[in-house]
Amino acid sequence: MENTSTPTHCPYCALQCGMNITPLPQGGVEVTERADFPVNRGALCGKGRTAAEVLSPAVRLTAPLVRDGGRLVEASWPEALDRIAERLGATRERYGADALGVFGGGGLTNEKAYALGKFARVVLGTSQIDYNGRFCMSSAAAAGTKAFGLDRGLPFPLEDIPRTGCVILVGSNPAETMPPSLRFFTELRENGGTLIVVDPRRTRTAEQADLHLAPRPGTDLALALGLLHLVVAEGRTDEEYVRERTTGWEEARAAAMAHWPEYVERITGVPVPQLREAVRMFCEPEAAMVLTARGPEQQSKGTDTVGAWINLCLATGRAGRPFSGYGCLTGQGNGQGGREHGQKADQLPGYRKLDDPAARRHVAGVWGVDPDSLPGPGRSAYELLDALGTDVRALLLMGSNPVVSAPRAAHIERRLRSLDFLAVADVVLSETAELADVVLPVTQWAEETGTTTSLEGRVLLRRRAVAPPPGVRSDLYVLHELAGRLGVEKGFPADPEEVFEELRRASAGGPADYSGITYRRLAEENGVFWPCPEGSGETGGAGAADGEDAVPDPLPDGPAPHPGTTADVPPAHFTADAGTLAGTRPAHLTAAAGVTAAGAPLGAPTGDVRSLPGAPVPAAGPAGVHPGTPRLFLGRFATPDGRARFVPVVHRATAEEPDAEYPLLLTTGRVVSQYQSGAQTRRVAELNAAAPGPFVELHPRLAARLGAADGDPVAVVSRRGRAVAPARITGAIRPDTVFMPFHWPGEGRANTLTNPALDPTSRMPEFKSCAVRVEVLGPADR
Repeated sequence: MENTSTPTHCPYCALQCGMNITPLPQGGVEVTERADFPVNRGALCGKGRTAAEVLSPAVRLTAPLVRDGGRLVEASWPEALDRIAERLGATRERYGADALGVFGGGGLTNEKAYALGKFARVVLGTSQIDYNGRFCMSSAAAAGTKAFGLDRGLPFPLEDIPRTGCVILVGSNPAETMPPSLRFFTELRENGGTLIVVDPRRTRTAEQADLHLAPRPGTDLALALGLLHLVVAEGRTDEEYVRERTTGWEEARAAAMAHWPEYVERITGVPVPQLREAVRMFCEPEAAMVLTARGPEQQSKGTDTVGAWINLCLATGRAGRPFSGYGCLTGQGNGQGGREHGQKADQLPGYRKLDDPAARRHVAGVWGVDPDSLPGPGRSAYELLDALGTDVRALLLMGSNPVVSAPRAAHIERRLRSLDFLAVADVVLSETAELADVVLPVTQWAEETGTTTSLEGRVLLRRRAVAPPPGVRSDLYVLHELAGRLGVEKGFPADPEEVFEELRRASAGGPADYSGITYRRLAEENGVFWPCPEGSGETGGAGAADGEDAVPDPLPDGPAPHPGTTADVPPAHFTADAGTLAGTRPAHLTAAAGVTAAGAPLGAPTGDVRSLPGAPVPAAGPAGVHPGTPRLFLGRFATPDGRARFVPVVHRATAEEPDAEYPLLLTTGRVVSQYQSGAQTRRVAELNAAAPGPFVELHPRLAARLGAADGDPVAVVSRRGRAVAPARITGAIRPDTVFMPFHWPGEGRANTLTNPALDPTSRMPEFKSCAVRVEVLGPADR
C-alpha cells in the first residue's frame, strides 16, 4: 500500500510535537512518531498519541446548531450564518459597536488569530476583543517586554537546556504538562548540570530535581528577592555584565536587600540553608537559566514576580549569553503565536501596540482602511467576560471554554447566560457551546492547513491530512462568510496561505516579524524562528551561536527598522557580540567530551560550561533569505539602548490571604492525561480511564485534622463558591495547601473557587492562590 502519511504537529501543548498522520483503509487515521522533529524526536505523550480520537464524528460537532424553543437543533450553514450576522448587526445598530464582543483562543492557528482580530476591528468595529491566552502567559510577556524590550517565550531553543549548568524551574511541572520535554532536563543532569524545582507540591518533575524548594503559594516573589539578596550579600553579582549590559540596578538591588534570608523563610516556608544552596547551585556554573510557567505567572502580582526572577538572571549575568537566560514555558498549542497577531485587546499584528500611531498606520495600510477607523484598546479577558450581559450584549467566541477555564467560573457562566446573543465556533459541544444561541462545527488540526508558533518561537506548518466531515467548515470560512453578510466583501479569504501572506506583510517591521517566512520554507526547513524579516541573509561571522544565528545585513529598501534601532544598525535581537559565540561551545559539550557533530549531548561527564573554540559558522542559506533567529539578545537587547532593564519590585501578599473562616490556600493545575478545560481530552476513553475526574490533594496531617480518609468526598469552599471531589491523601503537598486540577465542569469545577483579582499590568487573574476551607462530607451532604 502506498504510504500516504502527512507530517504535521500535535494539537495540544506549545511543544507542538512532530507527528505523522496516516489515513487507514478501514476509516479513521493513525498517529505515528516523527523522529525528524527536534523537539520530541518522535516521542509523544498519551494526549498526542490519542489525538486522532477527537476526529471521530461520534465525539464532535458535525452540523450547525441553532437554539429553537430553548433547545439546540440542527440547521443549515446559511441559516446559522444568517442568524449570527443578523443578531450581530442588530446589536451594533441598537447599542453601538462596543456592545459586540469577540473572544478567541490560544489554540487557534496564527491565520485564525490574525483574521479574528482583523474581523473584530474592521468588520464589527469593536474594541471588545481578547482571548484565553490572557489567562496563561500574559504576566511573563509583560515582564519580558519590560526587561528585554521583547516577549518571546523562550529566547533560545529547547536544545540549549542540556547545555547549561543549572536550571531553576519555577511553577512548572513538565513531566505532566508536556512530557516529551522532560528529556531536556534529564539530559541536563546527565551532562553534569543541576535542576532546581520551585513548586508547593512535590510533583513528578520535582522528584527529578537536585533541589526542590516548596514555597507557600503566592510567595514566589519573596523567594526570588531572597535569592537575589543572597547573590549580593555573597558577592556573586556579575558587576561587569551589570555595568555594560543593563540599567536600573541600583534601585533593584536596594529593593532586594530588604528581603533578608530569615525574613524570606518566614514568608515562604523555605529554609535558609535551601536558599543558600539554591544560590550556590545557580551561580557556580558559568551558564544558567530560569524558566517560569503558570505558578508564578497566574498571580495578581505575576508581572512583578516574573520580573524578580529576571532580575536574578540579570544580576548574575545569565541573560543574553550562550546557554543562559530567562524563558517562559508557554502552555497552549499556539500560545506564543496567539499573542502576537491581533486577538489581544491592545494589540495589532506583529506584536505591535494598538495605541501606537505608526503601528496603526502600517496595519491599516495593509488592511486598506483609515487608521482612525480602528478602535482603541478594549477590556482584558476577565474584564470582558465580566461585562457580558451589561455593556457587552452579544459575543462571538472561537476556540475557548470559559465556563470551565475562567476564574470565578460560576459567575462567568451566569454572565454568559445573560447575553442577548452568543455564537460559538468549536470542534466539540463544550460546556460553553451548550449555552450558545448558534453553534458552528469547525475543522481541527488534522483537517486544515495553518501555522502555529511553538514555545521556542519556532513557526511551524500544520498540514491537512484528512478531509473533515461533510457538515464541518473552517473558522476562516466562518469569518469570510460573516464579513460578507455584514457588508465587507473583501479582505477575509478562507484560504489559510492567502491569510498568512497578508499576515507576513502586516507583521513586517514589527517585533514579531514573520515577513521572511513562507509556507514553502516552513515545509522545507521544519520551522523557522522569528523574527525573520524578508531580506538579506548574509552572515557576519561573529553573530552566530553554534553556527545557527546569522546576523542579517540591514536592508535599506526592506521593512521598517525594529523599535529601538536605526536603518543602519542591525535589529537589537539579531546581533551577537563578536567573540562571544562564534566558534564557541560549552566545555562539557565538545567533541572530546562526547558530543555529536550536530551538538546532540551524549552524556558528557561534567557540568563545567567554560567556552572553548571549535564550532564553525556556516553560511546563512540562499542569498537574500534571512535564516530566522533561534537565539535572541546575544549582543544586545531589544530596547532603544540595547540594555536590559532591571525593574525594582518588592514582596506583597496575595490578594486573598487565609483567615479563620478560610484557613487554607488552594492552588490549581493540570494532570498528565487531560488538557486545559478538558473539552477534547474528556472525549477520549483512554485518557478518561487514566484521569476520570477531579480530586483534592490533602497532606496527611491536614487530612487527620479534618478526619478525612483517602477517597472521601470533600467540599472545598471559597468566597466564590463550592467544589466537591474525592480526597487524595499525599505527602507531596504542603500541610497548609490543597490542590485541585481544573479540567472538569460540574460540582468538581476547580475554577468555581478561584479568585479573579487581576495583576495591574498583565490583567492576569490570580488562579494559583486563594483562601479556602475544606469540609468532609457525610452521607447527608453528598
